[in-house]
Amino acid sequence: MKLMKSLTISMALASIAFAACNGSADKKAYETKTDSPAAEAPAAPAKPANVMVAKFKVSNYAKWLAGYETADSFRLAHGLHKFVISRGALDSTLVMVTTKMDDPEKAKAFAALPELKKRMQSEGVQGAPAFMFLDVQMMDTSTTNTPLRLSVSHKVKDYDAWKKVFDEDKTNRMNAGLTDRVLSYEVGNKNMVHMSFIVSDKKKADDMMNSKELKDKMAAGGVEGAPSILYYNVVKKY
Repeated sequence: MKLMKSLTISMALASIAFAACNGSADKKAYETKTDSPAAEAPAAPAKPANVMVAKFKVSNYAKWLAGYETADSFRLAHGLHKFVISRGALDSTLVMVTTKMDDPEKAKAFAALPELKKRMQSEGVQGAPAFMFLDVQMMDTSTTNTPLRLSVSHKVKDYDAWKKVFDEDKTNRMNAGLTDRVLSYEVGNKNMVHMSFIVSDKKKADDMMNSKELKDKMAAGGVEGAPSILYYNVVKKY
């Protein structure tokens, strides 16, 4: 009787041990077969806001600025937001105002308003302003203590072909003291390209802009005609 009882207890213990081992094995197999969650791909960087750029000359910068800064509601009603004010490096009467725009068509309508013309004349703007409406492809907004910039604009036969040559030439630009800051083209016209660079060494930048090497690369990239260049200083950011 005692022997039977011992055998019964032993068999029960063996069954429990087997079940426990089998359960562990099943759990391990389940954990092995279950796919771990895939790592989420990093979100693509948001596209920079498109901008409207206005260039004009003023008789008195302080007077113009005071008037400009009282017209926020006027601009906001047309989807325009203060962004950057710059002045010509060689001619400080030249002012360049960059505003972020919600809608290019609304911005174009704003630029044509008779009221805007009157306001600008009262603020001392000389002559008719020139406007650009730009589809921004790249904008570096990192902090820098270097205010000097170089603006380069030109026409290209094919944007993608030109961009390939432009990207390949980045090291040469850096060696010339130029850091890519903004790359854009006109809204609805990829063939009219506009760029802006931080300038850490103006002499090196001048040498590059006048070099045969750059002319050859521009030709290889399909640039048509001579580029328009402007050195300017960023004087205020909002």
